Amino acid sequence: MQWANFLAKEAATNGLSLEQTAAFAKYFKTENLGKTKVKLASELNVDIPAFTKWMGEVYAKFAQNNPELATFNNRDKLEKLQAYLSTKYNSELDVLKPLAAMKLLKSLVVRERLQQEAWVARRICKFLGYLPLALELVGRYLDKMPDLSLETLLKRLEKKRVEYEPVVNANSLMPDEYGIVEAFELSWEQLDENAQSFGCLLSLCALADIPLSVETIEDNKKQQLNEKAIADLLELHLLQQKSKGIYRLNPQIRQLLQVKLDKSSEADEAKTKFAAMMLEVAKLIPQQLNPEDILNLTPHIPHITKVATHLSEYLGDENLITLFTKLAWFYQNQGLYQQAEPWLQRCIEVTQNRLGLEHIDVATSLNNLAVLYETTGRYREAEPLLEQALALRKRLLGEEHTDVATSLSYLALIYEYTGRYSEAEPLYQQALELWKRLVGEEHPHVATSMNNLAALYCYTRRYSEAEPLLKQALKLRKRLLGDNHPDVATSLNNLAQLYESTGSYKQAEPLYEQALELSKRLLGNNHPDVAISLNNLAALYRYTRRYRKAKPLFEKALKICERTLGISHPTTMTVRANYASFLREAYH
Repeated sequence: MQWANFLAKEAATNGLSLEQTAAFAKYFKTENLGKTKVKLASELNVDIPAFTKWMGEVYAKFAQNNPELATFNNRDKLEKLQAYLSTKYNSELDVLKPLAAMKLLKSLVVRERLQQEAWVARRICKFLGYLPLALELVGRYLDKMPDLSLETLLKRLEKKRVEYEPVVNANSLMPDEYGIVEAFELSWEQLDENAQSFGCLLSLCALADIPLSVETIEDNKKQQLNEKAIADLLELHLLQQKSKGIYRLNPQIRQLLQVKLDKSSEADEAKTKFAAMMLEVAKLIPQQLNPEDILNLTPHIPHITKVATHLSEYLGDENLITLFTKLAWFYQNQGLYQQAEPWLQRCIEVTQNRLGLEHIDVATSLNNLAVLYETTGRYREAEPLLEQALALRKRLLGEEHTDVATSLSYLALIYEYTGRYSEAEPLYQQALELWKRLVGEEHPHVATSMNNLAALYCYTRRYSEAEPLLKQALKLRKRLLGDNHPDVATSLNNLAQLYESTGSYKQAEPLYEQALELSKRLLGNNHPDVAISLNNLAALYRYTRRYRKAKPLFEKALKICERTLGISHPTTMTVRANYASFLREAYH
């Protein structure tokens, strides 16, 4: 039976409603392992509270029918349900027939060896519950011990059952995991201390594919130890290789390794090490992602998420903010704002709880969430956060600090977007002068401040003051950042808008086209910045009565905005209004 069919059967057996079944199937679908609830809810077109509620109800129904599930705390419920479902699938639905079990064992062990003790081989298959995973473990174990008789093997398995029955009960392992537990214990004893420690470390990973690259380890001795550990785990079937550099840990093996880790004196050390490893990977997430970054970083995200969700207490105070901020950047820079928001909210909560209210990282966390709200048009929510961040930064850092300049700029942006131009202008000017004093004239932040002030001048129709600032900002960005940078695309767009506003369409068009191509190349085809460029170029085509060229661009822009920003975002509403106005003009 296929996994999807098994999930459908389990949903029906446990009396799940249609909504609960949809959430259940989406959450536990193999390709969705490691995805956040925010992403899954988005794919189901429901909000987070509804999805969370349904999954809570799903667990309650399963726990009602399976008492062993009722003993787990809220934090581990869905992970335990995943292990339970995997175990049941393997044991109840994928149990082999006796002849098939023997056939599998024969494929793993030299035929003559089984023929010599055929009766014992059949008893071993029965003892293991005809479970493929248990048989695979035993087959690999026998392969490493060519002189071991099957009779002796069976005695060892029986001894392990007696020894580890209390462990199984204490950890609420499923009864059907008998067979796997004993086979695992024999395999565990074959591992050296290094491989055991490495296996326990892997058990801290999320239930998702695990990217492992020992080639990046500079210490040759450590590299060799890790290579040997991986080889030993693979040889005993305790780890599977999916593709080059990508591995998979069976959920049941993972759970058994976690039991070993929890019982060891090295549990805290391993968790600290794993958290540090994921932190180093998270640090590689840039503030501006390109498609290659997304491709390379995506396999690591479930494991970084695991640390942020379950192991953040093992991060040092100085690194606490980094993990949450980097996760938010990963989603935010793909236009996945709903998935970014919970990490920024959690960042504020965690930093305040651990570091106290009067800490600079709290100010940064407040600022980061406010920027997300600003990006998604939630200006009323952004403003008080920015005001708090600015006041806190001034109190802790003094007036002359780059973080203060940043807060001034973002608060000015909120004033600008809400039509309070007279309040925005002095803040922009303060920020620009402060950046110049602190970092000098030749700096990207100076270019950004120039661009911001120029945009305000454009809004207030002060084009003669805006143009030189926009040209300076574009020139400075190209010189400092190179021609291929998102900030350069923004400058091209802004300068083109100025020319368009003053009726200089021939000067505006090539700049819009450059900005669009650059945004597509750097951010992918489905980013909000691409939508803005499409909208701007479409508007230009409209003004120059090239309606056939304008229509598909408006449609693409609106589709991207609705998907990434939502139907109520100010940018989406602006693009929709522009498109509607265009249709009235072009077709009526």
